[in-house]
Amino acid sequence: MECREHHWLIEFELQFGKLQYVITLEEVPSPTITLGEVQLNAKNFRKCILEKLQVAVAMAANQSGVDSFQLFPSTNDNKAQLGFSFLDDSPEKPPLPLPPPCLEVLLSQVSSSVKPTLEPVNLDGLTLLKGRVSTHEVFALSNSDLVPGKYEGGLKLWEGSLDLVKSLQSEVESGNLSLIGKKVLEIGCGHGLPGIFSCRQGASAVHFQDFNSEVLQCLTIPNVVANLPVKSQPLAADATSWDTDAEVRFFAGDWSEVHQILPNLQTDHLDPNCGSGSSVSVGYDIILMAETVYSISALPALYELMKKCMSHPHGVVYMAAKKYYFGVGGGSRRFISLVEKDGVMVSSLIAEVGGGSSNVREVWKLQFK
Repeated sequence: MECREHHWLIEFELQFGKLQYVITLEEVPSPTITLGEVQLNAKNFRKCILEKLQVAVAMAANQSGVDSFQLFPSTNDNKAQLGFSFLDDSPEKPPLPLPPPCLEVLLSQVSSSVKPTLEPVNLDGLTLLKGRVSTHEVFALSNSDLVPGKYEGGLKLWEGSLDLVKSLQSEVESGNLSLIGKKVLEIGCGHGLPGIFSCRQGASAVHFQDFNSEVLQCLTIPNVVANLPVKSQPLAADATSWDTDAEVRFFAGDWSEVHQILPNLQTDHLDPNCGSGSSVSVGYDIILMAETVYSISALPALYELMKKCMSHPHGVVYMAAKKYYFGVGGGSRRFISLVEKDGVMVSSLIAEVGGGSSNVREVWKLQFK
């Protein structure tokens, strides 16, 4: 944004896959806005921007095999809400509802009414299954990606999840990572593909976390079952015997509170005779996160949860995300900036996907100094 002698010049760029929009607003006595080849008066500015960008989102989604990030959530009056204050004439938003309670979701609590449609996903020679369910089936919502405080996008398969699996596979093949015998936590799991990959690679425990218990019941558990079939006789109502040696469990809750129920963070089950010099490790060896850094307001809680969950001093985090999330303000670089400012971890970029006219996606590795 630039202030000139008699007017403001506002210019911003939005990219969706190969589609690119540059929007310029010059606030002169008779304002004219240029959008592509369209000339219009200022009174129609907001309506035109919304319509054009919604078309761009729809086109990008149709061109992609994976659901693209939806910039605008639906509202009851069918108006889109932008992340730009000068375009948003909506009234002040009500406070977010209280987060859902933190709880463990058992295999026996899988939904009996919602059945995902399974589809194969090929990841550089590795084939996994992904389920597909709609937000309308589970939450009685339109197919919006996000409803803050109620639904955080866990039913969609995001591109970062696939990027993360591919990066983990590359790390294993290059000898930079071994998952054998490791305790793994996938934060914001959704379909849980990175966690499923960890199970297949010999992890001793894989715990899946998502904001919504409904996501775990209707999608995550069925997806894990499809990729790691359950043995015929479970051990007990609160334990599962999967076709893997890993301990597989599921936890729902907000990032600011869910650490309170994660078993690998509890110390009351440890031998009281173990002193402070004991080799007993509290926390997770590896934390996996894909597309979790889209919301600026949620980044501090996510970072604090990450630090609480990491086994010290050798814990590792693998994070996949878009470099920027247009319209909501978050992104991998914003999160890495938060990490670097805190000064207790080091970060390294291990993969980059996209570029040119598409939104760059990245995979980062974080460790304690």
